[in-house]
Amino acid sequence: MKKLHSPTAGFTLIEVLIVITLIVVLASMGMASYTNSVQRSREAVLREDLFRMRDAIDQYYADKNKYPQTLSDLVTEKYLREIPRDPTTNSADTWTTVPAEVDANNPGAEPGVYDVKSGSEGTSLDGTKYADWD
Repeated sequence: MKKLHSPTAGFTLIEVLIVITLIVVLASMGMASYTNSVQRSREAVLREDLFRMRDAIDQYYADKNKYPQTLSDLVTEKYLREIPRDPTTNSADTWTTVPAEVDANNPGAEPGVYDVKSGSEGTSLDGTKYADWD
């Protein structure tokens, strides 16, 4: 007859705890890597959005010889399809605009939007503030 249960079959409690500890360590390393990659992708989207909006402002100025009064003018005049969401604040309403200097040749004209920056208070992976990105 064959024995169904042998005293040496199975894992000891120490072996199970070691395996569980290794799994937890590997999972925590994976989570840290995942979190950094998500933040890196948000930063890449922010850089691209800033580039596109600044390019649209420059095109608007080249075509009309004045800066747009608001960012929504870029959408109205078809320079942008829509104002993008700031990926760090998850809102399209938090962009900070930088006004243009007054034109000496036309002092009565309103200055308009010269530049745009993120309205986020956060800090990037390289230690710089999102609001200071050029």
